[in-house]
Amino acid sequence: MTAQETDVLVVGGGLGGVAAAVAAARLGRRVVLTEESPWLGGQITAQGVPPDEHPWIEEQGATRSYRRLRENIRAFYRRNYDLAADARTAPLLNPGGGAVSAVCHEPRVGFAAIEELLAPYRADAQVTVLEQYEPVAAQTDGDRVSSVTLRSRATGAELTVSAPYILDATELGDLLELAGVEHVTGAESRNETGELHAPDGPARPLDQQSFTWCFAMDYHPDADYTIDRPADYAFWRDYQPNCWPGPLLSWQDVHPRTLAPRHQGLFAHPDSSRGRAAPDRWNYRRIFSVAHHVPGRYKSDITLVNWPQVDYMAGPLTGVDEETGQRHLEASRRHSLSFLYWMQTEAPRLDGGTGYRGLRPRGDVLGTTDGLALRPYIREARRIRAEFTVLEQHVGVEAREKAGLPAGSEIFPDSVGVGSYRIDLHPSTGGPDGPNSYIDIADYPFQVPLGALIPQRVENLLPANKNIGTTHITNGCYRLHPVEWNIGEAAGALAAHCLNIGTTPRAVRNDPARLAEFQQVLTRALGFQLGWPERIRTAEQ
Repeated sequence: MTAQETDVLVVGGGLGGVAAAVAAARLGRRVVLTEESPWLGGQITAQGVPPDEHPWIEEQGATRSYRRLRENIRAFYRRNYDLAADARTAPLLNPGGGAVSAVCHEPRVGFAAIEELLAPYRADAQVTVLEQYEPVAAQTDGDRVSSVTLRSRATGAELTVSAPYILDATELGDLLELAGVEHVTGAESRNETGELHAPDGPARPLDQQSFTWCFAMDYHPDADYTIDRPADYAFWRDYQPNCWPGPLLSWQDVHPRTLAPRHQGLFAHPDSSRGRAAPDRWNYRRIFSVAHHVPGRYKSDITLVNWPQVDYMAGPLTGVDEETGQRHLEASRRHSLSFLYWMQTEAPRLDGGTGYRGLRPRGDVLGTTDGLALRPYIREARRIRAEFTVLEQHVGVEAREKAGLPAGSEIFPDSVGVGSYRIDLHPSTGGPDGPNSYIDIADYPFQVPLGALIPQRVENLLPANKNIGTTHITNGCYRLHPVEWNIGEAAGALAAHCLNIGTTPRAVRNDPARLAEFQQVLTRALGFQLGWPERIRTAEQ
């Protein structure tokens, strides 16, 4: 086993981890950044998911570096693709034209954009990136985490990295368990949090949001790209969660807000796969649009399948033993492939027939050979027991009304950023009676409080992903792309700032002068936004 030292160790190379590394490097610190997959970028790359963003993202509500990331993505298309004239000159080019985001794009382009952000710091090894390394142990000394042992997924070799500050930017909050940091999984009880939509009775640690193994595909109606029938296809074809109106593999699901059954097919129009915008599944998370390019250059759009039909509700990934978690991961892969096979062979078509055999899995745009993403899309992680926990009554519209609180989200004096998204919890693994359906409720644009990034006990480990001090409920709005980036960037900046001035995260938060100094670093050096204008803070989402 070899050893290495650095100033800041960031374990996990998703959006939060990348943002943390860039921030710490910009403030002069050496960083080791690790990632278990071959691609940095997490949600937008290895997991394949186009950004979920708020409606003000083009004008405000993000850090300077997150804006740079989005600009890099658009610039990549302008530099390298045969764009039509109107697309090339569009200042707010949406490469995929998907409905979910203003900058839907191919995952490998997101990876290239992230590489651009890191390039200046990798040139002199100020940032060292260890791809395909996963944490397997953490060494502690009282209330400090002294080092983390990492294992290469390619060779099995182990490396121990020590650092004054260690950031957990893993997708599931892996370091919290490895280092014995106090944390929570699943759904807290209403008795504990007082939240309107928390469950009655005891806490349910295994009640966690579904995760999804996404895949990409294009469509060629005259071809046949039918995959081999998955071994457990019959099970998934007939699988009906107790919270669902029928078999999961169908064009019927439930409306997230009303929970009423709804029907939405793959295509709303025969030309949907060739650049025609339509209110169908194909266009919702479309990551490549034929319509943006010179006529005749491309035959089909590419869409990303992150739909209810592939939400894995059969079991969680945290709070279970390693063998069970691995079993759920493998089952999720087969679940997604079964849905692809169902669409190719049994799905009702617009013309009355069955099966779209021309659906071609596009693993090449995801870095794989089977069409699936490199890693599953994770919505909920282990969460620290924090100095401050964000509750539904801090941000939820109905919860604040019932509590007699004024319109708008809670104002946090220790803000280290902003975000906005509805409280959107996908169907969860539930309890003994099976999965629970959506919780999708209105909230207000919110701030990110520094207290949610500081563990109650441990001094030098900081969360840098979805593992901050939120609850099962508020994780539903703090888990999305620009918020994760903001959280990671704030954590990286905090670690570097504490090293630069010789203090601790807890001291920064609890001393008004030190807090103001750190907030100035965020706003002046890194271009953070710490609060919303009143017209936005009080706007229901």
